[in-house]
Amino acid sequence: MKNLDVTAAILLVIGGLNWGMVGSINFDLVATLFGTSVLGSIVYILVGISAVYQIAQWKSIQRRWTS
Repeated sequence: MKNLDVTAAILLVIGGLNWGMVGSINFDLVATLFGTSVLGSIVYILVGISAVYQIAQWKSIQRRWTS
């Protein structure tokens, strides 16, 4: 489970940095790298799923990492 926690956290960092660039310098790195293709959509979907996972598992993640 810790691997899934780390993967979700990495995807959230990527998503956060991407949105930070969109807001500050109007540059969408994901769209630049993958375009508006299916692959770009998959990246956005994975970031969203990671956020939902982190929200749903917040307490469990804390217990796993503190034990």
